[in-house]
Amino acid sequence: MSLNKTLVAQRFAKAGQSYVEHAVVQKQISAQLFEYLKQYCPQTLPSVLEVGCGSGNLTHLFQPYFQVEHLFLNDLYEDVGQHFPDLKSPHLRSDRSHSFVKGRPQVNWLIGDIEQLVLPTPLDAVISSSALQWMIDLPALFKRIHSALKPNAYFGFSTFGSENLIEIKQLTGQGLNYYSVASLQQQLEKNGFEILLIQQQQQKHLYFDHPKSVLQHLKATGVTATAKSHRWNKQSLQQFYLDYEQFKDEHGFRLTYHPIYVIARRKA
Repeated sequence: MSLNKTLVAQRFAKAGQSYVEHAVVQKQISAQLFEYLKQYCPQTLPSVLEVGCGSGNLTHLFQPYFQVEHLFLNDLYEDVGQHFPDLKSPHLRSDRSHSFVKGRPQVNWLIGDIEQLVLPTPLDAVISSSALQWMIDLPALFKRIHSALKPNAYFGFSTFGSENLIEIKQLTGQGLNYYSVASLQQQLEKNGFEILLIQQQQQKHLYFDHPKSVLQHLKATGVTATAKSHRWNKQSLQQFYLDYEQFKDEHGFRLTYHPIYVIARRKA
């Protein structure tokens, strides 16, 4: 599908505060990705880029553990700085960088669409949690990340598989086009990466007391950025609520998340 990155930025900016509270699955995924990064990557990574840092779920775990000198934080919208109170907001700085106290990395903001920005080089690692599913041309980004990494440097990320938010796609036809594990592996290897870990996790389910709460959850986490052509009215909402009954069990109304984890390394 064609994505409007401006709309994506607007929706995530609008959901900035509510995301922290409602993105419980994304927080769990960041924690799991962090464990894999600790397992496969050296603790010293002088130069690191995080794609789609968002509310900092991964950043706040990664930064204290790994020894990083230069940390590049990317996201689509400048207000993302609200989640990093120890940094100046991106739009308040002309140099786009801020040095931490001794022993902590220099942070450089890369605000904008990562598919259009010039990537810093050379990098020891690129990391990303729950963001790469928003890319229009993911294989092209893989190629650019490969070029930005040092030989034998690391690329660790989480994304989502085909069953992600499947209930919404079945009922509305709206949603992202997700890569399978096999497709991700093929594209990474094609672009010069060695796969150290690729794993799709058992689906995670959230449960709600009403389909309306499902929609409120999606809005609070910015996911409605895919629905630019979908307009609700009283009739379509009522039909959605009725149709969603098929996804109800003893726990409530189900919403599915389908995480995939990858740790790859650039071949020398």
